[in-house]
Parts: sequence; C-alpha cells; structure tokens
Amino acid sequence: MTAFRPLRAALALGCAAILSACATSAQMSQMSNQAWNQVLSEEPVSNDPALDQRAQRVASRIISGAGLQNQNWQVVVFDSDEQNAFALPGGQIGVYRGMMNLANTDDQLAAVIGHEVGHVVAGHAMERYNQQMGTAVGAQVVGAALGGQGFGSAEQISQVFGLGAQVGILLPYSRGNESEADLLGIDYMVRAGYDPRAAVTLWEKMAAQGGSRGPAFLSTHPDPRARAQEIEGYIAQRGY
Repeated sequence: MTAFRPLRAALALGCAAILSACATSAQMSQMSNQAWNQVLSEEPVSNDPALDQRAQRVASRIISGAGLQNQNWQVVVFDSDEQNAFALPGGQIGVYRGMMNLANTDDQLAAVIGHEVGHVVAGHAMERYNQQMGTAVGAQVVGAALGGQGFGSAEQISQVFGLGAQVGILLPYSRGNESEADLLGIDYMVRAGYDPRAAVTLWEKMAAQGGSRGPAFLSTHPDPRARAQEIEGYIAQRGY
C-alpha cells in the first residue's frame, strides 16, 4: 500500500489547489468588462436599428423579470450569422444577428436572453472560472509531485489529470449549468409577460437543424430535444 501514498498525497495537493483558486465578484466584474471590450473590438456591431430596438426591448423586460433593473446593462447586437448570445456578470448582453433571425419572435428571443441572464444570476461564470483555474493549477501540482515518484513525466500526468477533471467535473457541471439557466430563463419570461412555450419551440428548431453533436457525455450543452422536453415538463410543473 505504500506505493499509493505519493499518489494520495499528490491528489490531495491537487484538490487543495483546486479549492484555493477562486475569483471574487469584483474580479469577475473586471474580467467581464475586459472580455466585453475585447468582443466589441473584434466583432462588427450591427447598424440595423430594428434589430437593436428589438434586442433592447426584449432584454429590458427580461432584466426586469429577473429583478436586475437597478443594474446598468449594455445590450449590443453583433452583425454575424452566428447563432449565439451571451451575458456577462459585468452587465453586458450580446446577441448575434443569426440568433435573432432564428428566434424570430420576441417570445423566442426572450427565451434566449432569459437563459443567458439566468447564467449571470446563478453565478455560473464564476463557478466555471474557479473550476477551470483550479483544475489547471491542480494538474500542475499533481504532475510535479508524481513525476518525481516514477509515475511518469510531469507533463503526461498533468494531461491525464486535466482530462479526468474535464470529463468528470467540468463538462457535466457545465451541462447542469445549462439546464439551470434554461429553467431560470423560463421564470424570467413569465414574469416579463412572454409565452414560456416559445422556449420549447426554439429548442425544437435547434434540434431540427441537426448536425453532428458527438458523444452526449462530452457535450457541454444538453441535447436540444432533451432540452425542449425538460422545459416543457417544467412549464407543466409550474402551471405556466
């Protein structure tokens, strides 16, 4: 059993490193502002006033539905076919033209923005950052400790530890984040006066687009069909 003592000690060091690598709310806000400025410098901003007015209108109602109307928010539409959107802890919302075309009603767009605001309210950005930073630090600590004990090179061990944490911790947790944000977004939609069933329609659209998603256990997002079913069940459960 003595051969496993270095392994246990190294894993303990790695876990301690993971737990210690934590960001504060102020740091997350600062990083959000930096990320937002970088996106603004790299992505073209739409000059279509109709798209901008629509995004501002829907975001304003969702923000109020989430109880965040006292925070200063920036909402920008990016002129790209990418079907994406995001919200940052610093109070920024970005929606891509491609997503606005896919979510072609205000109710569907409210599902998108509600989901992204849900990530902010639940603190998912900080959780992910802390996990990723902790995993990176932990992999380095374990690699250095075990490399000197004949368990392989520090680089090899760091890679194995990092992969194990990615599959076993980060990705499943990320899928959980996505589901939680979906359901929070439904609550915000209802409070804002939008039809929550539009979220089901939106994810059915996503599912109809098809494409290769790879193994489900390696996906950071739930399958669109499963996502639509979960949302539909939540709507029925809440009586919306």
